[in-house]
Amino acid sequence: MDPMIFVQYSPILIRGFGLTILAWLLGTVFGMALGLVIALVQRYAPKPVTWVIQAYIEIVRGTPFLVQLFVLYYGGPMVGLRLDPLPAGIVGLTIYGSPYFAEIFRSGFRAVPHGQIEAARAIGMAEPAIVRRILLPLGLVSALPALVNFSIILTKETVILSIITVPELMYQVQRMSTETFRFLEGNFVLALFFWGLVEVISRFGRRIETRITRHLIERP
Repeated sequence: MDPMIFVQYSPILIRGFGLTILAWLLGTVFGMALGLVIALVQRYAPKPVTWVIQAYIEIVRGTPFLVQLFVLYYGGPMVGLRLDPLPAGIVGLTIYGSPYFAEIFRSGFRAVPHGQIEAARAIGMAEPAIVRRILLPLGLVSALPALVNFSIILTKETVILSIITVPELMYQVQRMSTETFRFLEGNFVLALFFWGLVEVISRFGRRIETRITRHLIERP
């Protein structure tokens, strides 16, 4: 293993890693927001709407991310949707992640004791207030570990964006490996960067979980 390769290619690797973080962060935030909307629509919308939402969830969850990305990026222009590689990658991650986040939120909402919601309705609290003050806070506490876990999974899906020429970390590693014929160094860098990112996300998630569940811990 030649360490000088890392020095030579460090600018493009760091730039690629920054783009990976950007794509992952925006895809996760937008996917989580869309998933939350889907979960709320499933809970409160009439049956025909929930059937459409459920069909969307099943289709997206039942097809590979690579296929979805190809359809979005290469098939989009056929219907007038032309996106540059990075926006297409972010939109793709958003669409791919939203059904999973929706199911996580839905499970979290189901964990909220029904008695608390009924009590809020009994005292005349409006439904939007119930969602904001009861359903969301308690549901997020239950859903947080799964949300963090799927966010970690999305970090690894960003490598697929290199297929549509997003110059993220995988794309830059492939470039380095092709130019130097040193594939071991490239894969080592890729593994190292992703391991570090996953560790940061995991520790951050645990800190948030500890902080928001502190009041739930029984004290002697």
